[in-house]
Formats: sequence, C-alpha cells, structure tokens
Amino acid sequence: MKPAALIPCALSLLGLSLQVQAQATAPAGAAAPAPYDLKAHYTKYEFRVPVRDGKKLFTVVYVPKDVEAAGKRYPFLMTRTPYSCGPYGVDRYSSRHAPSEDFLKAGYILVCQDVRGRYMSEGIYQEMAPIKAGKGSRDADASTDTHDTVQWLLDHVKGHNGRLGIWGISYPGFYASAGIIDSHPAIKAASPQAPIADYFQRDDGYHGGALMLAHNYGFLTGFKPQDNPTVEPKRWSSFDYNSKDAYDYFLRLGNLDNIAKSIGKERNPYFDELIENDRYNDYWKARSVGPQLKNIKAAVLTVGGWFDAEDLAGALATYQFIEKQNPGISNALVMGPWIHGGWVRTLGKGLGAVDFASKTSDHFQKQILLPFFEQHLRGGSDAKLPEASIFETGTNVWRQYSAWPPVEAKLRSLYFQAGGKLAWTPPAAGKAEFDSYVSDPNKPVPFIGYTALGMPPEYMVADQRFASTRPDVLVYQTEVLEEDVTVAGPVSPRLFVSTTGTDADWVVKLIDVYPPDLGDELPRNREQIADVPPPPGFQLGGYQQLVRGDPLRGRFRKSFEKPEAMVPGQVEEIRFDIPDVAHTFRRGHRIMVQIQSSWFPLIDRNPQTFVQIRSAKPEDFKAATQKVFHWKEQPSALQLRVIDGGR
Repeated sequence: MKPAALIPCALSLLGLSLQVQAQATAPAGAAAPAPYDLKAHYTKYEFRVPVRDGKKLFTVVYVPKDVEAAGKRYPFLMTRTPYSCGPYGVDRYSSRHAPSEDFLKAGYILVCQDVRGRYMSEGIYQEMAPIKAGKGSRDADASTDTHDTVQWLLDHVKGHNGRLGIWGISYPGFYASAGIIDSHPAIKAASPQAPIADYFQRDDGYHGGALMLAHNYGFLTGFKPQDNPTVEPKRWSSFDYNSKDAYDYFLRLGNLDNIAKSIGKERNPYFDELIENDRYNDYWKARSVGPQLKNIKAAVLTVGGWFDAEDLAGALATYQFIEKQNPGISNALVMGPWIHGGWVRTLGKGLGAVDFASKTSDHFQKQILLPFFEQHLRGGSDAKLPEASIFETGTNVWRQYSAWPPVEAKLRSLYFQAGGKLAWTPPAAGKAEFDSYVSDPNKPVPFIGYTALGMPPEYMVADQRFASTRPDVLVYQTEVLEEDVTVAGPVSPRLFVSTTGTDADWVVKLIDVYPPDLGDELPRNREQIADVPPPPGFQLGGYQQLVRGDPLRGRFRKSFEKPEAMVPGQVEEIRFDIPDVAHTFRRGHRIMVQIQSSWFPLIDRNPQTFVQIRSAKPEDFKAATQKVFHWKEQPSALQLRVIDGGR
C-alpha cells in the first residue's frame, strides 16, 4: 500500500519497471531505447469471468500474436489488483502488467484482474478480506476467485501451455499469496512481492500495537469505497493537507477521532475500521493470511525490500509461513536494498545518502525473477536459485544462504552500559543503575529531521543526529569497531523499564554511525534516475544511518489481544522482535542504539495514560518519566544474530 500524495500508486508502479529497465540498459550519455511496442506483438482482450457465487470479475488478457500465426504456446502470467487493470477498452494498451520488458519479449499471456468489488469487477470489496475455512460450493474469497479464474482461462483462452504464474506487489502481493492457498494445479509458480501478511502485525496498519499514522492517513485519503462496476476514478486525487508539515498538521488535529473526521465529510470507513480495531481482535485474526498459506503446490519466490516502510514484515512472514506449512515445495526468499516496490520502479542503486554500488533492480529482474518463471512455466533451465538471495548492506554484496535467518548467524547481545556505552559484555554493576528521560506527548520526537508530508521513503535510512541531541532520547554506542560486524536476522530488544505513567511507547532504533572525519564522499556522478536523493545539506561525516527501528506500545507488552495498564514506578522486562536486517557495520564505524517514547507522526501519539487512545482528551496526554535499567540484575540489551568474524 502506498501513500497517495507521495508515492506513485500501483496504477503506475508496474509500468515504471519498463522505464527503469530501459534507463538501466542505455549506454552512458545515450538516449534510452524506445519502449517495447506492445501493440505490435500482442492482442488485447477483455472478459467478465464468472466465479462460483455468480459474480463476474473483469479480466484483461494480452495474447502474443504469433499464437495463431505460428501455432506457438505460451504460459499465463497473472496479477490480481484492487488498483485497476485500466486503461479500459480493447484498443488501449498498457505494458504495466508485466514485471519488466524482458517478460514481454520472452512471450507470456499476460492477465490482469480487478479483484472483487473494485473498479470493473462485481461484488463487495473488503480490506484484507478473510479467507473462508470449510468453504461451501458458493463460498467465495480471494483463493476461490483465483482458482475459478485460472480454470476459466484454461478453458477459454487459446494458445496456452497449461501453466500459469501469479505475481503482484503490495496489495497485489497479498492476492498472489491468497491465490495459491489450496492452489489450482495449473499454478506452477508464484511470486508474492512486498505482500501484506498481517495488517496488524508490523505491516501497513500497526507496528507493535502503535498505529502507522502518516502512512495510513496518506493512503486512505485516496483509497476509498467505490460503487461498482466503475472505471472511476481514473487517478487518485492528491489530498490537500493545507500544510507542508505533517508534524504540525497532525499535532493540531489532536486525537485519532478528529484525524478521521479531517479526511472529509464522508470520512473513510477503511480508516474508521483501522482505528476502531486497535488491538489484535477477531477482525485482524480473520485477515491474517499467514496461517492460511497451506496446500501450496506451486514454486514460490517471495520478494521484499530491506527499506520497505510498508510491508517489510509481510515478505519475511510470508516466506516463513510457507516454509513451515508446505514442506517439500520450492520456496525461496529474495531481500534487496529496496523501498516499497523499488525492485521495479527504481534502479536500486541508492537510497538517500546510501549508495549500493550497483543496479540491484536490474540484477534481480534479469538474474532471479525471469529465470524463476522461465524454469517453472516454460520448462527452461534450472534457475539455480538458493533458498535465500540476500543483499547485505554496508558491504553491498549479494549473499546466498540455505535458510533465513542464516544458520551461521549466532545470537549475541549488545548491553546498555553506564555513560551511554554499548558493549557485548553484560554490565557488572551490583546496584540498580538506570538512565531516564521525560517524554511529553505534546512535544513528541519527530521521525525525520526535516519538514515533509506523509512518510518519505528516505526515512528508513534517515540521519538520526537530530534525535540524538534531544533530552527525551537515550543514546548508547560502542567504541569504534576494530573489525566488521555482520548482523543477519531479527533484531530483538530486551528492556528493563519503568514509567511514571500508565502506558508508554518504547521505540528502539539500531543505527550505523559513520566516522566523523569523512568529507563529502557522496558520489557526485551517481545516477539518481528513479532513486531517492539525500535530504538537502546532508554531510556524510558522523552520519547516523538508521538501520532498523520499531516501537512496542507498553499496554501490549504481555499480549496484543488484551492490553494492560503499566504500573507507575514498577520495573518490568519487555521483549519484542523488530524486522530482520542484513547489514555489516564496517570497521571504523560505531553501532548505536537510541531509545525514545514517541516517533511522530510516523506512529500515533500515546497519551501515556491508559485510556482509549483514539478518543483521548487533551488532558489525557501527560508527560511521564521513563527509565531504562542496565545493571547486573536488569541488563537491558539488544539481541542480534551475528555472523562471527564478519566477512
């Protein structure tokens, strides 16, 4: 899912892959080659495909022209989307239904379907519609809609070889996952990319029980219910914040009920449902696709980005659920240095101030994705893909592992120490030691050090120097590293904390601190086409690069289902996992951890009193003193999976 005001919506996301690929292959200084002439090589058809409950789903099919002339046979490659299969009309063509131009040239029968209740398809649309258990003959969901569509294509479209692949990015990634549950035998390969797995569990909706405010507000001001079938809206309209500063905008609105009202007179029921279901209840459990990913027969290639601010957790969870619940199938994972969908809409060469030193998207498209589908849909040569193809940031190297997390990554703890130090040895103090700060929800810590609307993609590597100087942020760092430290796998805070309030957020950030004597080392000639530039005035010396960060809302420290107030002054141990990393902290750098209790407006404000947050009153938002303990009996630490000796 994508904030409508800031990131191109899925209607244009896929088509950008062809533009980026052309730019990537053009010689330096040369004009990009003309785009592939789709109309010259394919014939477009439009169908209304009936499914088991009688609804008809609008389906676009592009068939290579030599099917009839030369009698050739091609595999199907399908995507299902809530973002429109337009432009509508058999005379209007679009290349965006293929992952890259290479697929167009290789020859596939391309299929795009508007999912139930969106655009030209009939039915009622639900956000992350539940997959039904014990289906009756007319019980329909995303799984059965896919099954019925595949069978219809096999029966009614000429020129196929009997094999079908399914893929999609973000919401279409969820539909790719859902489509292989109890999969149709003709589905031989699937690639869920940045798939939503559980909207509450660190995907788009909530992270650690805290609402991802800026992202969901930005997205749901444009993504709204429709009367179907319809071709409108042809494009998402930009929401007018009447402001340039999201921090000030949301702070002035106050609580979440007021924020919901600001979307417009008609509001948005999707946003209302999001804030009403503010714990892990039956609403979210029914929409968690992971436990349903069973009876999969297709080969699966799950794809995600290390800097995907929306569905990083979804890609990792999808891979793990399929691995555990479908023994014996081909199940692989690819994680690259990408933002949401960056493997098709950027070169993957850099993000902000971080240079990845190669066109990683081109490598993925040509060396991984196309060979995967060619092998399983056309009987091509063995793609020889490992279980996990992982891009390691810091060293900028693709690694191959037999499992993820790697078996060679061993659990180690970085302990907080007195004086803001961070070390691999536990603290030796025999009496209680702690650091404290005052967190004021009326003056929350921002998540970026510059003014912006929404959720800028650069935030995932944003310089944290602005936060490290605030009195409401604790900072711990190692000595200068004498050798590389490679971290591969989940990041797991283990904190001993107390608060003077009855609720508190605990935001933990893992940071790579660059040497202070670096000059202006940013590559002046780095291709910035389709990549995200660094913020203005950036200096590399002393850069505090965010590697990973996430919150835990204190009321959910024991259970996401049953929130519980914190007891003022009582020291408690809290443990949680934040999404995986594959990063090497280089020799000469430092490892830093920052702890804070707000991250605004990336997440909503916790009033720090145990009240219903969405309707909290101004007087409920109270300052509190937070303590983090680090002594022999209460050794707060960050647990990491470390590959000994680096590389």
